[in-house]
Amino acid sequence: MAGSTADRAEQSVARLLRSREVRLTAARRLVVRALAEADGPMAAADLHRTLRRQIPLSSLYRTLAVLEQSRVLTKEHDGLGVARYELAEWLAGHHHHLVCDSCGEVRDVTVPPQAELAFTNLVGRIAARAGYRATGHRIDIEGTCRACRES
Repeated sequence: MAGSTADRAEQSVARLLRSREVRLTAARRLVVRALAEADGPMAAADLHRTLRRQIPLSSLYRTLAVLEQSRVLTKEHDGLGVARYELAEWLAGHHHHLVCDSCGEVRDVTVPPQAELAFTNLVGRIAARAGYRATGHRIDIEGTCRACRES
């Protein structure tokens, strides 16, 4: 599939929503594109700052809810407890997060394949000890971002 990451995400979301008989409105399209172009998960306030001229705040919250219910987005909470949204793993690919304990910034990070395999094996062993079968994992690495350390 040609095109940018945002184009590919939008096309995939359009197919999924169509299969669920949910419309891909202009607001939903803008949110998908903004998250596809972001460096990491975004809070509703961040999305509003980015899209305020195109989507009113009340519509943004409804849009986020519909996309989350449709499994297009996942909602996580950062180190400060703020809800942040990102494209679901099936769209964005498998990745982990760097989370700043000071400002709450969350950045996507992909680890080398060998390290990812080690994480997967470790998660599987931990889950098995508790009687679970692991189906996936997410790792948040907490710390302090460069901007906060320098200020």
